[in-house]
Amino acid sequence: MGEFRHSIDAKGRLTIPSKIRNQCQGSIFVARGFDGCLAFYTKEEWEPFCQKLLALPSNKKEVRKAIRFTISSASECEFDKLGRINIPTNLRTLAGLEKECVIIGAGNHGEIWSQEKWDQYYNDNQDGYDDILESLDDFSL
Repeated sequence: MGEFRHSIDAKGRLTIPSKIRNQCQGSIFVARGFDGCLAFYTKEEWEPFCQKLLALPSNKKEVRKAIRFTISSASECEFDKLGRINIPTNLRTLAGLEKECVIIGAGNHGEIWSQEKWDQYYNDNQDGYDDILESLDDFSL
């Protein structure tokens, strides 16, 4: 959980905050996420996620697309001594990561956003927070 702002360098290296990194055992799996971001998972979360995806009926065109887009984009990224991962070019391009990034915790995974996309997404949606929670079935605080 949490929101962290870091810069990505020209080689695609991004520091993952120690609060998140300490839960990841040396590497994370980074793939295409929703809404223009990248999603990242620990190995313990990535494997069940893939199994659920692969358990869907492959005779459905949309399932095949989801599998292809998710798994073909994925990369296991190891932490260097400075706590950085090297995000491959294809993933940086997908998410529009150029300089300033936002890393957020999102439950069973994390997300990496370009700062511009995150700020826009947040500003566009924050006013509807109460309505969003009210619309969720079986959710109460």
